Amino acid sequence: MQPERTDLAPPKDDPYTQAQLKEFDGSNPEKPVYVAIKGTVFDVTRKRDTYGPGGSYSVLAGKDASRALGLSSLKPEDAVPDWSTLKESDLKTLNDWHAFFTKRYNIVGRVSDLPAAVAN
Repeated sequence: MQPERTDLAPPKDDPYTQAQLKEFDGSNPEKPVYVAIKGTVFDVTRKRDTYGPGGSYSVLAGKDASRALGLSSLKPEDAVPDWSTLKESDLKTLNDWHAFFTKRYNIVGRVSDLPAAVAN
C-alpha cells in the first residue's frame, strides 16, 4: 500500500452537478480527471492512466460511483451515487475507499445534486 501523501492541497468545496462531473472523465486531455465518492469530488488526474479512458478504473471517472466502490464492482450499472441500499459490510468498504482517496488525492469539490436517499 502506498504511504499517505503529505503534499495535498487544502480541500475545496466547489459544487459540481452530476452532469458537470461527466466533463472530467478523462476523455479530454486538457481537463483533469475527477472521481466522486459519497459526494466528495477527488482530483485523480495524476493517475489518468488508471482512471482515464481504457484504464482499469475508468468506469469510476467523471461521476459519483459510490455504490460501485461499496460493492467492489466495476460494472457500469453499479457506478451510481446512491449507496442507500448497501449492506453494512459494503458500507464499511465504501467508507474505507473514501478514507483511502482522502489521504491520496486533492478534494476539489462536492456533488451538489446527490439522490435524495443519500443527500445530507
